[in-house]
Amino acid sequence: MNKRLFPVIFVLAAMPALAQPRTSAPPATTVPQRRPAPRPAAPAPRVAAPRVAAPAPAPAPAPVVANPTGPGQRVTPPSNTNGVLTADEVAQRIQGFYDRTTDFQADFVQVSRNRLYGEERRNGRVMFSKPGRMRWNYAAPNGDIIVSDGSTLWAYQADERQAIQQNMGQSQLPTAITFLAGTGRITDSFTFRLLDANQFRFPNGYVLELRPTTPQPTYERIVFYVDRASFQVVRTAVIDAQGNQNRFDFSNPQVNLNIPLTTFRWSPAARHLHRPAVALTPPPRPRVPTGSAPPSPSPDEGTPRRPA
Repeated sequence: MNKRLFPVIFVLAAMPALAQPRTSAPPATTVPQRRPAPRPAAPAPRVAAPRVAAPAPAPAPAPVVANPTGPGQRVTPPSNTNGVLTADEVAQRIQGFYDRTTDFQADFVQVSRNRLYGEERRNGRVMFSKPGRMRWNYAAPNGDIIVSDGSTLWAYQADERQAIQQNMGQSQLPTAITFLAGTGRITDSFTFRLLDANQFRFPNGYVLELRPTTPQPTYERIVFYVDRASFQVVRTAVIDAQGNQNRFDFSNPQVNLNIPLTTFRWSPAARHLHRPAVALTPPPRPRVPTGSAPPSPSPDEGTPRRPA
Protein backbone atom coordinates (compact mmCIF):
# COMPACT_ATOMS: atom_id res chain seq x y z
CA MET A 1 0.00 0.00 0.00
CA ASN A 2 1.06 3.55 -0.63
CA LYS A 3 1.91 5.10 2.71
CA ARG A 4 1.70 8.68 1.56
CA LEU A 5 -1.51 10.60 1.85
CA PHE A 6 -2.49 12.95 -0.85
CA PRO A 7 -2.43 16.69 -0.13
CA VAL A 8 -5.29 19.13 -0.31
CA ILE A 9 -5.74 20.71 -3.72
CA PHE A 10 -5.05 24.40 -3.62
CA VAL A 11 -7.02 26.84 -5.79
CA LEU A 12 -4.99 29.90 -6.80
CA ALA A 13 -7.02 33.10 -6.71
CA ALA A 14 -6.53 35.34 -9.74
CA MET A 15 -5.60 38.96 -9.19
CA PRO A 16 -7.89 41.46 -11.00
CA ALA A 17 -6.22 43.54 -13.69
CA LEU A 18 -5.62 47.21 -12.93
CA ALA A 19 -7.68 49.69 -14.95
CA GLN A 20 -5.71 52.31 -16.83
CA PRO A 21 -6.18 55.93 -15.55
CA ARG A 22 -8.13 58.43 -17.59
CA THR A 23 -6.21 60.90 -19.79
CA SER A 24 -6.75 64.46 -18.46
CA ALA A 25 -7.18 67.47 -20.75
CA PRO A 26 -4.17 69.82 -21.19
CA PRO A 27 -4.45 73.25 -19.50
CA ALA A 28 -5.80 76.09 -21.67
CA THR A 29 -3.41 78.95 -22.62
CA THR A 30 -4.05 82.75 -22.84
CA VAL A 31 -2.60 84.78 -25.77
CA PRO A 32 -1.15 88.12 -24.52
CA GLN A 33 -2.10 91.38 -26.41
CA ARG A 34 0.32 94.04 -27.64
CA ARG A 35 0.54 97.55 -26.09
CA PRO A 36 -0.37 100.32 -26.67
CA ALA A 37 -3.80 99.53 -27.95
CA PRO A 38 -6.90 101.60 -27.78
CA ARG A 39 -8.88 98.75 -26.49
CA PRO A 40 -7.67 95.40 -25.12
CA ALA A 41 -8.24 92.58 -27.47
CA ALA A 42 -10.59 89.86 -26.38
CA PRO A 43 -8.76 86.73 -25.19
CA ALA A 44 -8.82 83.73 -27.44
CA PRO A 45 -11.49 81.20 -26.48
CA ARG A 46 -10.36 78.14 -24.59
CA VAL A 47 -10.50 74.93 -26.50
CA ALA A 48 -11.00 71.81 -24.36
CA ALA A 49 -9.05 68.79 -25.44
CA PRO A 50 -11.18 65.75 -26.20
CA ARG A 51 -11.50 63.28 -23.35
CA VAL A 52 -10.19 59.79 -23.91
CA ALA A 53 -12.41 57.09 -22.42
CA ALA A 54 -10.63 54.71 -20.07
CA PRO A 55 -10.57 51.09 -21.20
CA ALA A 56 -12.81 48.66 -19.37
CA PRO A 57 -11.11 46.60 -16.65
CA ALA A 58 -9.74 43.31 -17.93
CA PRO A 59 -11.74 40.30 -16.72
CA ALA A 60 -10.11 38.28 -13.98
CA PRO A 61 -8.71 34.99 -15.23
CA ALA A 62 -10.43 31.80 -14.16
CA PRO A 63 -9.07 30.11 -11.02
CA VAL A 64 -6.32 27.60 -11.66
CA VAL A 65 -6.63 24.21 -10.02
CA ALA A 66 -3.26 22.87 -8.98
CA ASN A 67 -2.56 19.15 -9.24
CA PRO A 68 0.08 18.34 -6.61
CA THR A 69 -0.71 14.65 -6.84
CA GLY A 70 1.14 14.35 -10.13
CA PRO A 71 0.18 13.53 -13.71
CA GLY A 72 -2.70 11.18 -14.20
CA GLN A 73 -4.29 11.82 -10.80
CA ARG A 74 -7.87 13.00 -10.51
CA VAL A 75 -8.25 16.75 -9.99
CA THR A 76 -11.37 17.89 -8.18
CA PRO A 77 -13.12 20.95 -9.62
CA PRO A 78 -13.41 24.01 -7.40
CA SER A 79 -16.31 24.25 -4.99
CA ASN A 80 -19.55 26.00 -5.81
CA THR A 81 -19.67 29.78 -5.71
CA ASN A 82 -21.91 29.66 -2.64
CA GLY A 83 -19.12 28.07 -0.60
CA VAL A 84 -20.59 24.56 -0.43
CA LEU A 85 -17.91 21.88 -0.70
CA THR A 86 -18.19 18.97 -3.08
CA ALA A 87 -17.80 15.37 -1.94
CA ASP A 88 -14.31 15.16 -3.44
CA GLU A 89 -13.26 18.36 -1.68
CA VAL A 90 -14.44 17.02 1.66
CA ALA A 91 -12.41 13.86 1.03
CA GLN A 92 -9.36 15.95 0.16
CA ARG A 93 -9.61 17.96 3.36
CA ILE A 94 -9.99 14.80 5.40
CA GLN A 95 -6.76 13.49 3.95
CA GLY A 96 -5.18 16.88 4.39
CA PHE A 97 -5.81 16.62 8.13
CA TYR A 98 -4.28 13.14 8.39
CA ASP A 99 -1.45 14.15 6.08
CA ARG A 100 -0.36 16.57 8.83
CA THR A 101 -0.75 13.91 11.52
CA THR A 102 2.11 11.61 12.54
CA ASP A 103 0.25 9.75 15.27
CA PHE A 104 -3.19 9.71 16.81
CA GLN A 105 -4.98 8.31 19.82
CA ALA A 106 -8.58 8.39 20.98
CA ASP A 107 -11.18 6.57 23.01
CA PHE A 108 -13.58 4.53 20.92
CA VAL A 109 -16.93 2.80 21.13
CA GLN A 110 -17.48 -0.05 18.69
CA VAL A 111 -21.05 -1.07 17.84
CA SER A 112 -21.45 -4.17 15.68
CA ARG A 113 -24.90 -4.89 14.25
CA ASN A 114 -25.42 -8.28 12.65
CA ARG A 115 -28.72 -9.56 11.30
CA LEU A 116 -28.08 -13.03 12.72
CA TYR A 117 -26.29 -12.29 15.99
CA GLY A 118 -27.82 -8.96 16.97
CA GLU A 119 -25.89 -6.01 18.40
CA GLU A 120 -22.64 -6.04 20.33
CA ARG A 121 -21.09 -2.98 21.96
CA ARG A 122 -17.46 -2.70 23.07
CA ASN A 123 -15.15 0.15 23.96
CA GLY A 124 -11.49 0.89 24.53
CA ARG A 125 -8.60 3.03 23.36
CA VAL A 126 -6.94 3.12 19.96
CA MET A 127 -3.55 4.45 18.84
CA PHE A 128 -2.17 4.92 15.34
CA SER A 129 1.33 5.83 14.19
CA LYS A 130 2.66 6.17 10.66
CA PRO A 131 3.37 4.09 8.77
CA GLY A 132 0.99 1.23 9.43
CA ARG A 133 1.29 0.95 13.22
CA MET A 134 -1.80 0.65 15.37
CA ARG A 135 -3.01 -0.73 18.66
CA TRP A 136 -6.56 -1.39 19.84
CA ASN A 137 -6.91 -2.05 23.58
CA TYR A 138 -10.41 -3.26 24.44
CA ALA A 139 -11.62 -2.51 27.93
CA ALA A 140 -12.71 -5.14 30.44
CA PRO A 141 -14.46 -7.49 30.50
CA ASN A 142 -13.52 -8.07 26.86
CA GLY A 143 -9.78 -7.42 27.09
CA ASP A 144 -8.96 -8.16 23.44
CA ILE A 145 -5.83 -6.62 21.89
CA ILE A 146 -5.10 -5.88 18.23
CA VAL A 147 -1.54 -4.73 17.52
CA SER A 148 0.44 -4.05 14.36
CA ASP A 149 4.03 -2.86 14.09
CA GLY A 150 3.51 -2.12 10.40
CA SER A 151 4.43 -5.58 9.16
CA THR A 152 2.83 -8.14 11.51
CA LEU A 153 -0.70 -8.00 12.84
CA TRP A 154 -1.54 -9.74 16.13
CA ALA A 155 -5.13 -10.25 17.29
CA TYR A 156 -5.42 -11.58 20.84
CA GLN A 157 -8.77 -13.05 21.89
CA ALA A 158 -8.79 -12.81 25.65
CA ASP A 159 -11.86 -14.97 26.30
CA GLU A 160 -10.35 -17.87 24.35
CA ARG A 161 -6.76 -17.02 25.33
CA GLN A 162 -5.71 -17.36 21.72
CA ALA A 163 -3.56 -15.15 19.48
CA ILE A 164 -3.91 -14.92 15.71
CA GLN A 165 -0.98 -13.71 13.62
CA GLN A 166 -1.23 -12.31 10.12
CA ASN A 167 0.94 -10.47 7.63
CA MET A 168 -0.23 -6.86 7.63
CA GLY A 169 -0.03 -6.69 3.85
CA GLN A 170 -2.48 -9.58 3.57
CA SER A 171 -4.95 -8.41 6.20
CA GLN A 172 -8.55 -7.67 5.27
CA LEU A 173 -8.70 -4.38 7.16
CA PRO A 174 -10.58 -1.84 5.02
CA THR A 175 -8.87 1.29 3.77
CA ALA A 176 -11.21 3.29 6.01
CA ILE A 177 -9.19 2.00 8.96
CA THR A 178 -5.71 1.66 7.47
CA PHE A 179 -5.63 5.21 6.12
CA LEU A 180 -5.74 6.44 9.72
CA ALA A 181 -2.39 4.68 10.17
CA GLY A 182 -0.93 6.22 7.03
CA THR A 183 -1.04 3.13 4.80
CA GLY A 184 -4.29 3.75 2.93
CA ARG A 185 -5.12 6.27 0.22
CA ILE A 186 -8.83 6.73 -0.13
CA THR A 187 -8.67 8.57 -3.47
CA ASP A 188 -7.08 5.53 -5.08
CA SER A 189 -9.81 3.18 -3.91
CA PHE A 190 -13.14 4.98 -3.56
CA THR A 191 -15.71 7.23 -5.12
CA PHE A 192 -17.45 9.76 -2.88
CA ARG A 193 -20.96 11.03 -2.25
CA LEU A 194 -22.20 13.50 0.35
CA LEU A 195 -25.25 12.34 2.29
CA ASP A 196 -27.82 14.50 4.06
CA ALA A 197 -26.22 15.16 7.43
CA ASN A 198 -29.57 16.08 9.01
CA GLN A 199 -31.03 12.70 8.15
CA PHE A 200 -28.07 11.08 9.90
CA ARG A 201 -28.50 13.34 12.96
CA PHE A 202 -25.14 14.96 12.34
CA PRO A 203 -26.13 18.53 11.40
CA ASN A 204 -22.83 20.19 12.35
CA GLY A 205 -20.61 18.10 10.11
CA TYR A 206 -20.33 16.20 6.86
CA VAL A 207 -21.52 12.65 6.19
CA LEU A 208 -19.43 11.20 3.38
CA GLU A 209 -20.16 7.87 1.72
CA LEU A 210 -17.24 5.95 0.20
CA ARG A 211 -17.79 3.13 -2.28
CA PRO A 212 -14.84 1.03 -3.44
CA THR A 213 -13.97 1.29 -7.11
CA THR A 214 -13.21 -2.44 -7.02
CA PRO A 215 -15.79 -4.68 -5.30
CA GLN A 216 -14.61 -5.95 -1.92
CA PRO A 217 -15.67 -9.26 -0.34
CA THR A 218 -15.81 -7.91 3.22
CA TYR A 219 -17.73 -4.64 2.78
CA GLU A 220 -19.87 -2.75 0.30
CA ARG A 221 -19.54 0.84 1.44
CA ILE A 222 -18.11 3.02 4.21
CA VAL A 223 -19.54 6.14 5.81
CA PHE A 224 -17.40 8.85 7.41
CA TYR A 225 -18.82 11.34 9.90
CA VAL A 226 -16.54 14.37 9.61
CA ASP A 227 -16.07 17.35 11.90
CA ARG A 228 -16.88 20.47 9.89
CA ALA A 229 -14.13 22.64 11.41
CA SER A 230 -11.13 20.28 11.51
CA PHE A 231 -12.18 17.63 8.93
CA GLN A 232 -11.26 14.93 11.41
CA VAL A 233 -13.20 11.67 11.19
CA VAL A 234 -15.18 11.26 14.41
CA ARG A 235 -17.13 8.18 13.35
CA THR A 236 -16.68 5.52 10.69
CA ALA A 237 -19.18 2.83 9.71
CA VAL A 238 -18.35 -0.19 7.55
CA ILE A 239 -21.40 -1.81 5.91
CA ASP A 240 -21.47 -5.08 3.97
CA ALA A 241 -23.84 -6.24 1.23
CA GLN A 242 -26.20 -7.87 3.76
CA GLY A 243 -26.59 -4.65 5.72
CA ASN A 244 -24.42 -5.72 8.65
CA GLN A 245 -22.61 -2.74 10.16
CA ASN A 246 -19.45 -2.23 12.18
CA ARG A 247 -19.27 1.30 13.58
CA PHE A 248 -16.52 3.10 15.50
CA ASP A 249 -17.16 6.35 17.39
CA PHE A 250 -14.01 8.27 18.37
CA SER A 251 -13.82 10.72 21.28
CA ASN A 252 -11.11 12.66 23.15
CA PRO A 253 -8.77 12.61 20.13
CA GLN A 254 -5.14 13.72 20.44
CA VAL A 255 -2.64 14.02 17.62
CA ASN A 256 1.14 14.27 17.18
CA LEU A 257 2.05 12.93 20.62
CA ASN A 258 5.22 11.05 19.62
CA ILE A 259 3.80 7.76 20.87
CA PRO A 260 6.68 5.35 21.68
CA LEU A 261 7.19 2.68 19.03
CA THR A 262 7.30 0.03 21.75
CA THR A 263 3.56 0.58 22.11
CA PHE A 264 3.07 -1.22 18.81
CA ARG A 265 5.21 -4.25 19.60
CA TRP A 266 3.54 -7.29 21.07
CA SER A 267 4.12 -11.03 21.16
CA PRO A 268 2.05 -13.58 23.05
CA ALA A 269 3.52 -14.80 26.32
CA ALA A 270 2.67 -18.20 27.77
CA ARG A 271 0.28 -16.61 30.23
CA HIS A 272 -1.71 -15.19 27.30
CA LEU A 273 -2.30 -18.49 25.55
CA HIS A 274 -4.51 -21.43 26.22
CA ARG A 275 -4.08 -22.60 22.63
CA PRO A 276 -1.15 -22.26 20.22
CA ALA A 277 -0.95 -19.11 18.15
CA VAL A 278 -2.66 -19.43 14.78
CA ALA A 279 -1.00 -18.13 11.63
CA LEU A 280 -3.67 -17.18 9.12
CA THR A 281 -1.22 -17.29 6.22
CA PRO A 282 -0.63 -20.98 5.33
CA PRO A 283 2.96 -22.11 4.76
CA PRO A 284 4.01 -22.62 1.11
CA ARG A 285 3.85 -26.14 -0.29
CA PRO A 286 7.21 -27.82 -0.89
CA ARG A 287 8.42 -27.83 -4.46
CA VAL A 288 8.06 -31.16 -6.26
CA PRO A 289 10.78 -32.19 -8.75
CA THR A 290 9.55 -32.50 -12.33
CA GLY A 291 8.40 -36.01 -13.18
CA SER A 292 7.78 -37.13 -9.61
CA ALA A 293 4.39 -37.61 -8.01
CA PRO A 294 3.34 -34.91 -5.53
CA PRO A 295 3.14 -35.96 -1.89
CA SER A 296 -0.28 -36.60 -0.44
CA PRO A 297 -1.37 -33.62 1.67
CA SER A 298 -2.27 -34.12 5.28
CA PRO A 299 -5.95 -33.70 6.11
CA ASP A 300 -5.42 -30.31 7.74
CA GLU A 301 -2.60 -28.88 5.61
CA GLY A 302 -3.05 -25.18 5.02
CA THR A 303 -5.90 -24.95 7.51
CA PRO A 304 -5.47 -23.30 10.92
CA ARG A 305 -5.79 -25.79 13.73
CA ARG A 306 -8.79 -25.12 15.92
CA PRO A 307 -9.60 -27.37 18.86
CA ALA A 308 -13.01 -28.89 19.14
